[in-house]
Amino acid sequence: MLQSTHTAQSEQSAPPAPATSTSRWLSTPAEAYTETALRLRLLGERFHPGHWGWLVPLAVTVLAGLLRFIHLDHPHQLIFDETYYVKDAFTLLRSGVEMNWPEDHNEQFVAGNPQPQDSAEYVVHPPLGKWLIALGMAVFGADNGTGWRFSAAVAGTLSVLLTTVIAQRMFRSVFLGGVAGLLLAVEGHHLVMSRTGLLDIFLSLFVLAAFGALLLDRVDGRRRLGERLAAAAARHGEVPPPRVMRHGPWLGWRPWRLVAGILLGAACGVKLSGLAFVAVFGLMTVLWDMNARRVAGIRHWLRAGITHDGLYAFVAVVGVGALSYLATWTGWLVTGHGYNRQWHATHPPQSWWEHLVPGPLRSLADYHRQSTQFHEGLASGHDYASSPWTWPFMGRPTSFYYERYEDGAGGCPVDTCSAAVTDLANPIIWWAGTLAILALVLIWLGRRDWRAGAILGVYAAGQLVWFLWPERTMFFFYTIAYAPFLILGLTLCLGALMRFGGPANRRRNTVLVLAFVAVAVAVSAFFMPVWTGEMIPYEQWRARMWMSSWI
Repeated sequence: MLQSTHTAQSEQSAPPAPATSTSRWLSTPAEAYTETALRLRLLGERFHPGHWGWLVPLAVTVLAGLLRFIHLDHPHQLIFDETYYVKDAFTLLRSGVEMNWPEDHNEQFVAGNPQPQDSAEYVVHPPLGKWLIALGMAVFGADNGTGWRFSAAVAGTLSVLLTTVIAQRMFRSVFLGGVAGLLLAVEGHHLVMSRTGLLDIFLSLFVLAAFGALLLDRVDGRRRLGERLAAAAARHGEVPPPRVMRHGPWLGWRPWRLVAGILLGAACGVKLSGLAFVAVFGLMTVLWDMNARRVAGIRHWLRAGITHDGLYAFVAVVGVGALSYLATWTGWLVTGHGYNRQWHATHPPQSWWEHLVPGPLRSLADYHRQSTQFHEGLASGHDYASSPWTWPFMGRPTSFYYERYEDGAGGCPVDTCSAAVTDLANPIIWWAGTLAILALVLIWLGRRDWRAGAILGVYAAGQLVWFLWPERTMFFFYTIAYAPFLILGLTLCLGALMRFGGPANRRRNTVLVLAFVAVAVAVSAFFMPVWTGEMIPYEQWRARMWMSSWI
C-alpha cells in the first residue's frame, strides 16, 4: 500500500526503508511520485507481446475472412431484411437518398433490372449502414450477393481482428487474445450477420472500435497523469505540492477520446440504438479517470473527475459524436429531395430559437421526431420476433432463409432436403458466455476488476436497454451489437480459470480451457450448414434444431 502523500516534511525527506519482506509494498512519498512508480501504480507492468502479438491476430483474422467470404453470394436472392437495406443502398448510390420501390420487386432486382420509383421513401434508420452496403455494390455490382454482402463481411472480419487485439491488451495475454478471436471467428451468430446485408454488424463494429479507442485513451490518460505528477514532484522537492494534489493536473485534449466520439457517432448513424452505448461509454471513461486520480493520491478525485475530465469527455464523446452523426446525413442534407427534406418550407419557425436553426436541420429534427414515434409504436407481429428475456438463452433465433427440396429437386440426393440460413449462435459459446456474464458480476463486486465492469456496462447497453419498450417488436439478431463483448467476458473467465490454484492445477485448467475451445470449434463445424445455406438432408437439418423454438 502507499503511505499518505500529505505527511510532514521530515517524513518526505527520510531515507527509503530497506526492501524487507514486510516493507517491499511500502514506499516513501518521494519514491511514490517518480514517473516509474506512478506508471507502475496506474498502468501495471509493461506488456510486451512480441511478434506473436501480431501473428496470432492475423491468423485468426484470416480464418474469419475465409469463413465470411467463401460463397458469400449464396443464396442468390434477397434474404430477410436485405429486401429493405440492399435496395435502399442501391438508391443511395443513384440518388443520394432512399427512394421507393414497386411491390414484389425483389426478383427483378436480383435479375439485374432494378427500377426504383421516382419518390422519396420514409425510412426509420439513419443512412450510414446503407451507405456501407452501397460501397460493396459499387465495387461488385448490384446484381449479386457478393455486392450486397461484401461490406458486412469486411466489418465482421475486422471485428474479429479488433476483438483479438483488445482481448490481448485487456488480459495481457497473447494466448487469451487468440482464444477470444478464434471463438468470435467461428461463432455462428456473428458469422451469419457478417454474411448478410443487414445493418447490425456495422453497429457492432463501430461500438467495438469505439471501445478499443477508449482503452487506448485510458492508457494515454494515465500515462499523462503520471508524467505530469512526476514533473510537479521533481519541481517541488520530490512530492507534488498540495495545490496540485488537491485536484490533480488537467490532462489536455485526448485524441483517442475524440476518435471514440467519432466512432460512436457513426454507430448512431447506423442505428439509433447506438445512443445507449454513447451513454455507457461516456460514463465509463469518466469513471476510469476518477479511479486513476484516486489511485494517484489526488484528494478530491471525485470532484476533479467531473471538472477536469468529465466536462471535456462530454464534449469529446457527445459533442464530437453529434457532429459525426450529423455528417452521416450529408446525402439527405445536400440533395434536397429526400423524405421530409423540405418540411421546413411549409412549417415556418414558431419561436425565437427556431429562427436560429437552419431550415434543413429543422426538417431533420422533425424527421427524427417521426422516427422516434415509429419505433415506440412498432408492435407488428412477426413469426421470429422475440423478447429480450429470451436472448441470453437464445430462445428464438431468426430464420433469414429456408428452402425445402423434394424428389431430387435442386440436386437433393434423398427424399427431402433443406437449405437454411438461421441466425443461430453457437450454443456452447453463447450459453457459456451468458454464465460468464453472471460470473463477471461477482468478479466486479468482489475484486472491483475494471475489465469486468467495462464488459458488463457494454452488455447492459446492448441488452437491458430493450426492456424499456416491452411492447416493441424485437429480434434476437439485435444482440450482435454486444456479441464480441460476451466473448470478451467469457475469455476473462477462462483466463481466471487458468490462473486458479497452484502450478499443477493451472496446467490442468489450461487443458480444460483448450478442451472447451476445441468443443466450441467442433460445434461450429456441426452447425455450419445452417449458417451458410448449404443443402443437407432434412433429418440433418432437424438434428441441428435442438429446441422447437428454433424452428
